[in-house]
Amino acid sequence: MRDGLYSGVISELLLSWYDDNARVMPWRVGPAERAAGQRPDPYRIWLSEVMLQQTTVAAVRDYFVKFTTLWPTVRDLAAAEDAEVMGAWAGLGYYARARNLLKCARAVVADHGGAFPTSRDGLLTLPGIGPYTASAIAAIAYDEAATVVDGNVERVMARLHDVHTPLPAAKPELTALATEHTPVERAGDYAQSVMDLGATICTPRNPACGICPLRDPCAARIAGTAPDLPRKTPKKLKPTRHGIAYVVRRDDGAWLLETRPPKGLLGGMLGWPGSDWGDDPAPAPPLEADWTTLPAQALHTFTHFHLKLTVQTATVGPEATANRGQFVAQDQFQPADLPTVMRKVFDLTRQEPDLWG
Repeated sequence: MRDGLYSGVISELLLSWYDDNARVMPWRVGPAERAAGQRPDPYRIWLSEVMLQQTTVAAVRDYFVKFTTLWPTVRDLAAAEDAEVMGAWAGLGYYARARNLLKCARAVVADHGGAFPTSRDGLLTLPGIGPYTASAIAAIAYDEAATVVDGNVERVMARLHDVHTPLPAAKPELTALATEHTPVERAGDYAQSVMDLGATICTPRNPACGICPLRDPCAARIAGTAPDLPRKTPKKLKPTRHGIAYVVRRDDGAWLLETRPPKGLLGGMLGWPGSDWGDDPAPAPPLEADWTTLPAQALHTFTHFHLKLTVQTATVGPEATANRGQFVAQDQFQPADLPTVMRKVFDLTRQEPDLWG
């Protein structure tokens, strides 16, 4: 191992620190509870890991509580209506995760009797579970010595070993280093200790090296390079796409909404009828009406592009028929069920007297 670091020493230092400093999470069984014999629920670990993909802990907490209140077990979730789950997920983003959540829950019930597989290899057979999630569940729920590597772990490993290879090229090297340090015992606590260290002390900016349990063996601290690591390959500029969103309200208060196709961005989510998103989208109104174009656009950023939506509104009579979507009665319409970009469209319409008069 480079720099003579002994993996057992590193894991012991981290576990000792974690025993005293573990973050309290609604899905987590802390060190004291584990010591008392309480075991993590693989359903709750799986649900939290899916929610946490590309999303902060602060954003996930309330959603996790809502989901586990509505669907306390994987069987409850598997039996839920798709629309209800997608509505509960609205606002959390990356909506393919919600679709995969349902597929996986139903596979666990149909193919595994409602119990998650107990090994990383078994977990990888489930839909929507990739290497990272499988490792996290296997380690945290079952204490398998699986290597768990997220952005926090990559940062800790890059600094601990002073790795200057930029990400994403450095991923295999950092994963190999993380594997060297993963202990056979308390693998779940160890995985969470590294993630907690990266989230609270070994932070992207201004790492608190003075109070870090790995301060003495950290090669980057010794070299004075810790704040600059991990290095990253510059990202390409995101392109901007354009589209049109059509907001229609009937005289009786009903709104015209459609469920987007199951695949693609916002797949399966409720939203306003609209055009394609591209450089020069062709108008695609859902019905004939006297359309008003709002002066402001709805702006939203996805992983790979920025989106600017022109919003057109109209009010129609009770006899109006649309070529797609359906009218939803006012008392059945919940703006909170809309994904964030569609809520931004809705919020822009609140100043329109024709719609709200």
